[in-house]
Amino acid sequence: MSDLHLKINPIIKDYQEYVAKMIIERGFDKETVPELFMLFLEECGEFAKAARKSQNIKTDKNSEHYKVEQEAADVFIYLLDICNYLNIDLEKAFRDKEAINNTRKWE
Repeated sequence: MSDLHLKINPIIKDYQEYVAKMIIERGFDKETVPELFMLFLEECGEFAKAARKSQNIKTDKNSEHYKVEQEAADVFIYLLDICNYLNIDLEKAFRDKEAINNTRKWE
């Protein structure tokens, strides 16, 4: 039984802390950055395929069926894991990048 729990109204830092504990508990803490990026990209592909199917875009009838919500969650988990590995505070990075984006002229 797992001792993991996520706060009721989590902020991104809470998700990052949860993922950090989760990967240790589940034995995934030995992956390298290149391995994490490959896993992340694999999940991005599954997310894309699930999104295509959810929009009734033609796909191979024999391919696996993925649930779009679950694949989105997998992508998020790997993104958080990579950020943890690289010591990136994702919420701060998002806010900093949006501050830059808000000064740009979008056409």
